[in-house]
Amino acid sequence: MTDTEPRPTLEAVAARAGVSRATVSRVVNGARGVRQELAERVRRAVEELGYIPNRAARSLVTRRHDAVAVVAAEPEARVFSDPYFAQQLRGISKELTAHDNQLVLLLTEGREDHARVGRYLAGGHVDGALVFSLHLDDPLPALVRGAGVPTVFGGRPGWDDGAHDVVYVDSDNRGGAREAVRHLTGLGRTRVAHITGPLDQTSAADRLAGYRDVVGDAGAGLVASGDFTPAGGERAMRELLERCPEVDAVFAANDLTAAGALRVLRENGRRVPEDVAVAGFDDMLPVAEQTDPPLTTVRQDIEGMGRLMARLLLRGTPGEEHLADGGGRGPDADGGCPEASSGVILPTTLVRRASA
Repeated sequence: MTDTEPRPTLEAVAARAGVSRATVSRVVNGARGVRQELAERVRRAVEELGYIPNRAARSLVTRRHDAVAVVAAEPEARVFSDPYFAQQLRGISKELTAHDNQLVLLLTEGREDHARVGRYLAGGHVDGALVFSLHLDDPLPALVRGAGVPTVFGGRPGWDDGAHDVVYVDSDNRGGAREAVRHLTGLGRTRVAHITGPLDQTSAADRLAGYRDVVGDAGAGLVASGDFTPAGGERAMRELLERCPEVDAVFAANDLTAAGALRVLRENGRRVPEDVAVAGFDDMLPVAEQTDPPLTTVRQDIEGMGRLMARLLLRGTPGEEHLADGGGRGPDADGGCPEASSGVILPTTLVRRASA
């Protein structure tokens, strides 16, 4: 077809297939109720004529836009510099692309952006939303609920807006932290410190809880605040060395924090792991394999979490409309989406390298 030739129409497809225009419309828009024989004739005619559906018209009829908003409750600089977000977005993008859905990325640089995001979601531009990296005082959950779009959250909810049907995907942060700290104590380390993430996020709070599950009162005075960044890890490590010079192990809340801590230990002449053993969390390969020495860490499937968030949204959840095919089925067992729970907690594993 050249630019000057008219585009094939629904009527042309109907004439080629020998069916009504309404039947062609139902097949093209994925509706049920068309006999298999007729549907195959329509699909053949679509292919032979090179018919391309008018998505704008389709959205008016089906109220579908084949677009999903991905809302990251972090500043732009953080999202585009932290490999965690890159891996999660990759997983989301792969799943949406596989279902012919467009990803619309929305970032919240500051409080003034929340109202903008809420208005966009309520404006009917997307079929659903994936929201992650929330903080405890974040207004986004209420705004998303007010917008009335199906939503899946990344991370265990830490807020209480009266809703009891929140759908989310998370890793076993507390269990993974326990495994990392038990590994450090199993090496004979007796002064195991912890550098936290931002404690207004449930992932960081759960990892701190896992640390305390193992060390108990022995951890008093050995916890320093971080923010999931290398700079935060450096600040916290300097604080720990000043407060407790005899520290002999560190569990960092994520790999970037651990990388910062390793730099400070090296600057202070501390050998890793001989003097201080270090473990992280995430197993982000661009970080964990390139630290000096390579980092022992807790692996969570970050990309898989993103894919599962998108899959839950597209396939639907109990009581919600099915975005992928217009409704009907519940989540499939082969996709790892449990029917009876609004939350999916993925397992973690400890990956041992040279740092501990």
